[in-house]
Amino acid sequence: MLPPTAPRPHRPMCATCLRPQSACLCHWVRPTAHAVEVVILQHPWEVAQAKGSARLLHLSLQRSRLVTGEVFEESTLHALLTAPFEHQSGDTQPRLTLLLYPDTPPESDLPLVSPPVLEAVHLLPPAGLRLVVLDGTWRKSRKMLYLNPLLQQLPRLALRDLPPSHYLIRKAHRPDQRSTLEATCAALAQLEGDTGQFAALMAAFDGFVAQQAQRRGPD
Repeated sequence: MLPPTAPRPHRPMCATCLRPQSACLCHWVRPTAHAVEVVILQHPWEVAQAKGSARLLHLSLQRSRLVTGEVFEESTLHALLTAPFEHQSGDTQPRLTLLLYPDTPPESDLPLVSPPVLEAVHLLPPAGLRLVVLDGTWRKSRKMLYLNPLLQQLPRLALRDLPPSHYLIRKAHRPDQRSTLEATCAALAQLEGDTGQFAALMAAFDGFVAQQAQRRGPD
């Protein structure tokens, strides 16, 4: 009879970034001021993804929320899209909520409602905007969109003329694919008209990518 296997010891975890302390990403966090509010809806499969960038983005963006799920109760999702953030309970300013998603999403057999068209979004005051970002693979993000009809009703913000991605540690299936952090920073720069404010965060992201490539190797 084989001797019983000893239980594997739990690795110490960082209470802030929720990663093992050996892979803590807190030293890459760069607090970044921005006017547009950000709601990151993270697919559950991304939570344990060491190469994911959503938590680094959330910890760096002062006006952001990160919520995990695939299907959200309608009332819960409606609050995420419209209600003031907890630290802004006295803020009653109405906001326009946008979904960061391509105009022509990847082909799929999932039927989606055509989003409303919003012209000249870059002319709107950034402080009156809330950006919703789906953190997941193309397949998972499209499924999240399909399973949550409220998201389909949002006007979309699509990114164009992007520079090459720095996210070399995960395989891209489309040339316009970007990490959640890259895409969100590009969207905020587009909405706020200032690319320089995200330079420090993007430089830190490059360091994070290099660290992960060294630890695990590229896909």
